[in-house]
Amino acid sequence: MAIRVYNSVTRKKEEFVPVNGSKVGIYACGPTVYDYFHIGNARIFIVFDVIRRYLQWRGYDVTYVQNFTDIDDKMIKRAEELGITVAELAERYIQAYFEDAAALGVRPADVHPRATEHIGEMIALIETLMAKGLAYNVDGDVYFHTPAFAGYGELSQQPLEELAAGARVEVDERKKHPLDFVLWKKQKPGEPAWESPWGWGRPGWHIECSAMSMKYLGETLDIHAGGPDLIFPHHENEKAQSEGATGKPFVKYWLHAGYLNINQQKMSKSLGNYMTVHDLRQVVEPEAIRFFMLSAHYRNPINYTADLLQQAQSGLDRLNNVVYNLRDMLNKLPETAEQSAADKEKLAALAVYRQRFIEAMDDDFNTADALAVLFELARETNSYLSQAAPDRLVVEKTLALFEEVGDILGFFADKEDSVLDSTINELIERRQAARQAKDWAAADAIRDQLSEMGIILEDTPQGVRWRKK
Repeated sequence: MAIRVYNSVTRKKEEFVPVNGSKVGIYACGPTVYDYFHIGNARIFIVFDVIRRYLQWRGYDVTYVQNFTDIDDKMIKRAEELGITVAELAERYIQAYFEDAAALGVRPADVHPRATEHIGEMIALIETLMAKGLAYNVDGDVYFHTPAFAGYGELSQQPLEELAAGARVEVDERKKHPLDFVLWKKQKPGEPAWESPWGWGRPGWHIECSAMSMKYLGETLDIHAGGPDLIFPHHENEKAQSEGATGKPFVKYWLHAGYLNINQQKMSKSLGNYMTVHDLRQVVEPEAIRFFMLSAHYRNPINYTADLLQQAQSGLDRLNNVVYNLRDMLNKLPETAEQSAADKEKLAALAVYRQRFIEAMDDDFNTADALAVLFELARETNSYLSQAAPDRLVVEKTLALFEEVGDILGFFADKEDSVLDSTINELIERRQAARQAKDWAAADAIRDQLSEMGIILEDTPQGVRWRKK
């Protein structure tokens, strides 16, 4: 079965066929590093982390590029407020990004280009656009002339006239057309600047992504990813300037995630519902945030509430408990001499579950359906583990399937610390000894001690199992 992806340009699902055989180039718009990233950003980072993982698992050689915008108006203003340089501000929040992203299970990109380290590429791209009559200089400010590019509006699927009438654009009488956008900004007093053919200045936001993506992935990308708010004007402008410069399609598949709302409202600081991952992960398990983001199809809007996050935590706990129980059981079961017919059926059923997971993910990376498959498998697994004598090979293969799909979705990593394991197991042995000696008070005291450590004990026919709360 082929992977099918929804392309924002064509507004339909298409078979995924990379430009260059098994090699896949993905560019995802990264954060502007003037603050901690918010949970709307987190959805984008998590979703495309999973898409990258899945394509790799399916055998593609993926190069994943995610940039850092480390120079723009917001950064200059914030650095001024904090009394530090823009470079110092960028370094602070780039490191914060990596810490928060790692907590969410988001793997680093293969390349994390910074805008300030690619000024030369941006200047060269602007020079190409000017030579082709697609850009013009007005006293040190360089603009892209949108009417000169015939395909402008294709991504947002609106004619140039409608975009011009409806867009909230910066008023600048020097522009030839209201939708012309800046490629190079003339330096203002006190601002960071670089030398260029048009004088000292800095790049516009849109040119940064075109220059960096094409440097690392070539003139035609397989996938360009981002949030829906970037379709216009950012991605529309990227598309226009890149295709205007090269004469080639810039992106084969445009992928955009849906909006995230807070209690059915758009997230904003003015409404007091703005949440950063840095703050949220201090009070909730980061893996639950990841689970919540993947519980809906990535293109659908998702509504965040505390109750829904708690439901995500409960769902994650159910799956984690199955995995913990499988790992615990595997350590206790002997090799089975001969399998029963029922156990052979269980092994055959695992292949069906695996195929259903693949079918869900092949259908435009439908993580919601993929998780539904896991919950169904979890219910059957719990029933199987309650038997008096589960088969070791069935337990082993079931655990392997959970861990295989968990590596794609970013769950079920074996996080248990060996020292903590040793302490817990020692306490369990002491409790068992106390119970055999009918010292019920001591046994209860040890159970309470383990409970305070966040450990729940389960007495089963195969012995005592433990799991984290």
